[in-house]
Amino acid sequence: MPNEASLQIYYQEANEMLEQMESLLLQFDNGEIEDEVESLNAIFRAAHTIKGSASIFNLDDIVAFTHVAESVLDGLRSGKTTLGEHLISLLLLCCDHIAILLEDSKHLDKDSHDPDKHELIINKSQELIEQLEHYIKNKETDGQFVDENADHKHYELEPSSFRGAQSQLERVVNEVENDDWHIIVRFGENTFRDGMDPLSFILFLEKLGSITLIRPLIENVPDIKLFNPESCYLGFEIQFHSEGSKQEIEDVFEFMKEDGYLHIISPNSALDEYLDIIQSLPDVDLRLGEILIECGALTKYELETALNTQNQTEDKQPLGEILAEENALLSPVLEAALIKQNKVRESVTREQKSIRVDADKLDVLINYVGELVTASASTVMQADLIGDSRMIESVTLLNDLLEEVRDAALKLRMVPIGATFTKFQRVVRDTAKELGKDVDLVIKGADTELDKAVVEKIGDPLMHLVRNALDHGVEPPACRQQKGKFLKGKLTLNAYHDSGNIVIEVGDNGKGLDPEMLYRKAIEKGLINEEAQLSRLEKLNLIFEPGFSTAAEVTNISGRGVGMDVVKRNITELRGRIDIESVPDEGTTIRIVLPLTLAIIDGFMIAVAQETFIVPLDLIQECVDLDDHYLKKNEQLTYINLRGDVLPLINLREHFSLPGPKPSRQSVVVVKANGVQGGLIVDRLMGEFQTVIKPLGKVFERVTGLSGSTILGTGKVALILDIQGLIRSLTQTFPEAIGKYDEKV
Repeated sequence: MPNEASLQIYYQEANEMLEQMESLLLQFDNGEIEDEVESLNAIFRAAHTIKGSASIFNLDDIVAFTHVAESVLDGLRSGKTTLGEHLISLLLLCCDHIAILLEDSKHLDKDSHDPDKHELIINKSQELIEQLEHYIKNKETDGQFVDENADHKHYELEPSSFRGAQSQLERVVNEVENDDWHIIVRFGENTFRDGMDPLSFILFLEKLGSITLIRPLIENVPDIKLFNPESCYLGFEIQFHSEGSKQEIEDVFEFMKEDGYLHIISPNSALDEYLDIIQSLPDVDLRLGEILIECGALTKYELETALNTQNQTEDKQPLGEILAEENALLSPVLEAALIKQNKVRESVTREQKSIRVDADKLDVLINYVGELVTASASTVMQADLIGDSRMIESVTLLNDLLEEVRDAALKLRMVPIGATFTKFQRVVRDTAKELGKDVDLVIKGADTELDKAVVEKIGDPLMHLVRNALDHGVEPPACRQQKGKFLKGKLTLNAYHDSGNIVIEVGDNGKGLDPEMLYRKAIEKGLINEEAQLSRLEKLNLIFEPGFSTAAEVTNISGRGVGMDVVKRNITELRGRIDIESVPDEGTTIRIVLPLTLAIIDGFMIAVAQETFIVPLDLIQECVDLDDHYLKKNEQLTYINLRGDVLPLINLREHFSLPGPKPSRQSVVVVKANGVQGGLIVDRLMGEFQTVIKPLGKVFERVTGLSGSTILGTGKVALILDIQGLIRSLTQTFPEAIGKYDEKV
């Protein structure tokens, strides 16, 4: 009986395969499939693997349901059924249900098992099975019925009197005088029980070329008294003309190789090609089997079979001899491969390997690295106080190595956001159909990486923004037609890096947001007073107020006045912010700005009065001395002329109401965020500092301009500045004053 660890690996891999199936089905639905045959094979392969592995763990409910779905997929591969919109929707529902069955199986033998819920799940299985069987029994294809005899060719059949695969192979090797492939295939006894049809493999083979001769191998058929109608005794010898590769031909029979027998003999014309490829291979140290696979003379399955044969021999017969015995035509290719192998032994290629690591273990590692960073800061400070040059040099080297360890540890938790974006393909498809809309999902920046912790927490906010854009943003086709727009709407998910942050955008080309309408709605709901004077941006931000909704009626998607306020709160908890850009009848873009990591950053330490602050290093442009002679003030802002541009300033002493006299000399830290520059007036510059980010206490949660805290080497707490928030306050207060310097400013 497999252990619990093996079962958990199965669950994880099964869910990954379900994601792959869903992604490919959605590509079929959108017409984005490049290789239809290979994609159908991949979907079938995923279902087949889920079912086969489930049988190992005695997960009978999964086996029973997936077996029926697999039969439908086999019909698609063989051309008996075509993949239309209705069948795609049904197969997507099957993916969802298999995921439910997987989750349910985790509780079957435990106290948490709910019999009533389990019964509902099994009833749903039966309901979906009945829909699937409609395609199996009727061979229906979304409104069309396939005539099973329409595309079937009549092959020349010859009875076979051969006994055993080896005698057939010897005869074929001696007879081969043309450019056809020769295939010997014997199906396993359980082929029918596994829901597979031998004829479907033959029909599928024709997609790669033409069958010129086929002989049934019937010597394994038993006496009538021993005949079992549920067992398969068939085999075929096939002469096949094709331009395909040996691997492509073998892939046709991929799902019967485990229990059956397959041997493919290459045509004479392919041998010269194999020899040419071997000669052109790079000079790297490859094993004999790898060379033969690389040139196409051998498939991975054939190599594994030969290696198994080698392991079973007492004298460890050389692999080349085994391959030569199985296929005499390969002798010149084997000889060329051995010569190539003996010539190059200088460099070795190594495969990249990956291992699965529990996320909790990574979190523990990051926490320890964070503590090391804090301890390192204390050590550096003590070394400076002692003043021993050798100790300072040693501590500096240790600190440099720690920085590398920190960066390497953080990279372990960095994952592409593409997997998160891809999950929304299904959401967009189903939600758009429910709303009667036609919407394309465009994904950009899928390879942009960010902290796994951020990815896990951003899923729900993104889900609400996507559904909100589909419901309130993109118009129905009739409405878009009246406005002269394309009938199909567009929803864009985009991600990119900007100044040490990751920016995620959810945009649509719909009707946009009307600030005045939002303003009136807010007054109607009592969220603001009628006398309130709000800017355009403030009116747009009303959608984040608790209880605010523009929906005329409550639906499954929206209308209850909850969601956007939760989105903003969740983003704020991640030390991020959310902005809105909207143009009436052109669309809306909601932009989320988040830190790349929630753990450690490179910071720059500054001091104002008796307080110490940390500025994220990647947001700093430069530091300049502040000369009061060049300091300008008016009713709107404090600023200086920085090389011809207005640089608005924030006096941190005034902003945080810090006591104490101003020093005779101050500095300006020039920072940039959201494409806008600003300056921070500070008392002292204290240098770079590796910052372990700690959350703010409740006392500081609502203080603008702060995003977190850290512990210094002295044990003192320093506050991390929210540069994006400070810059945003500048642009909101006096946006018209930021630009080219003018004495009138």
